[in-house]
Amino acid sequence: MSFGAFIRLHREAKGMQMNDFARLLEISPAYWSRIERDRENAPKDELIIKAAEILGVSVDDAFIEASRLPPDLQTEVGNVVRMYRKQSQAEK
Repeated sequence: MSFGAFIRLHREAKGMQMNDFARLLEISPAYWSRIERDRENAPKDELIIKAAEILGVSVDDAFIEASRLPPDLQTEVGNVVRMYRKQSQAEK
């Protein structure tokens, strides 16, 4: 699932209108609409975090759907890759 579809699914499940959600994020509804329709890439980290918090979803899950590491792990890319590879090898 894409980031936009993930957020739209959770926003609609909460019964929130897209314009109201964009207002809470303090961005234009047109920009957020393009994100939800996958016409824009996932937004900057701060908006991903804020969107997840407003919707009450896991910030980590939101970053996963955005195909991005959460900010606290971005400086640890090497360690994340090593841990992933080690875990993958252990599962074989």
